[in-house]
Formats: sequence, structure tokens, C-alpha cells
Amino acid sequence: MRHPQDTNFGQSLVREAPDAATMEEIGMRLGRDCPGGTLIFLQGDLGAGKTTLVRGFLHGRGYTGRVKSPTYTLLEPYRTGRSPVYHLDLYRINDPEELEAIGIRDYFDGEGVCLIEWPEKAATLLPVPDLHVMITFGDSCRVLSLHPRTPKGRELLKTVTPD
Repeated sequence: MRHPQDTNFGQSLVREAPDAATMEEIGMRLGRDCPGGTLIFLQGDLGAGKTTLVRGFLHGRGYTGRVKSPTYTLLEPYRTGRSPVYHLDLYRINDPEELEAIGIRDYFDGEGVCLIEWPEKAATLLPVPDLHVMITFGDSCRVLSLHPRTPKGRELLKTVTPD
């Protein structure tokens, strides 16, 4: 998925996650240092681990409640000790105009963090993400390709750079 104004801000990073705990750890690192107003796209096949990454992200922000996939609800909002986090799953969207009807643009207010699964379903209604995470299946692990698209995304990527 590419937007016309989409550019790469620095080197992309590839990380392997051999298990759910590693996927959550990567998410936790992202969530711990993620500033408000950040937009992250999560792309990958069904079962790739997008919601597992989000669970770690929320734990990194201090959230201790249950984290569920918004596949049927479209949106799950979370209140953390910091800025709100909006987890959207666009898998069931049939027409991008459905997003206009629910006020999708209201979630890009500059305060909350938006994590969007299946962003390709929104066509060009979404702004360029700060970070685009692509998750694929490897031989014995999940492979995360993290692509910064803004200076904010480039800074966020540093939090998951291997030590």
C-alpha cells in the first residue's frame, strides 16, 4: 500500500519474532516510547500477529486490561496513563466511504495514537502513517518489516533496533 506522498524516512528494520512473547516485546518497546498523535499501519495476513503486537504496545503504555481484536467492532479505544490509543481493524470494510460515516478523521486529532490493521481497505482516505509495519510468515517465525514514513516514525523505529 502506497500513498502518492509516501516517502521513506531512513532505513527500514526487519525483526524476527519466533513466538508471541517476542511479538509482544517488540510491541511493548514501540508502545513505551510512542508519542501521542502517531499513526501506525499494521499489515499482514490473518493470524500474522497484528493484535498480538498491539497487546504488547498497550502493555508498554501501562495498560493492564484485556486486549481484544476489533474485527467485529471496527474500533477498540483504550485509555492509558498517557494519550488514548485507538485500535482499528478495517478487515470488514467493504467501501472506504464507510469510514467517513463513522468519522475516521476524528481519530487523527494529534493527541491519540492510532493503530490500524488492514489499512489497504481504506484506499487513500488515511494519511501517511508514521510507521508502517508489515508482518509475514517466515519458516519458523513471523517477520516484521518496519518502515518509517515520517521523522516521527524514524525516531520510533530506534526503540526496536536490536541492542
